[in-house]
Amino acid sequence: MNLTHQIMGISLGLLLCAGTGLAVEPAEVEKFVKARIEIGEMMTSYFQGGEQFKAGQRPSPEQMREIGADINAKLGALLGKYNLTVEAYRQRSPEVFADEAVIKRYLSEHLDLKLRYEALPMDRMGRGSSGRGY
Repeated sequence: MNLTHQIMGISLGLLLCAGTGLAVEPAEVEKFVKARIEIGEMMTSYFQGGEQFKAGQRPSPEQMREIGADINAKLGALLGKYNLTVEAYRQRSPEVFADEAVIKRYLSEHLDLKLRYEALPMDRMGRGSSGRGY
């Protein structure tokens, strides 16, 4: 019985340590929230008006490649301000934004950012792996 208690105690300790190790740091939350806001605003501005193509006309594959390259270049420059790469942001953001309580708490402490965050066009940003667009 004593061995069982020791094993259970060690297992519980490991679970508790692992759980606290996965928590998102406040500095990381700040960095990712600010980046997401700027990305959303950049994308809204980028596609503002939508007069690049005639109504109902889709861009050609070449135009799509050009648009994608332009967006990735702008995105890379924007994320560089936060010492992030596009790949690092896309990889880590689902984990950061998965903890909605931490995000809501951060935004409630920064009302100016909360207003900008909530103003993002959720219906057009998509719901990729990161939740809110990018």
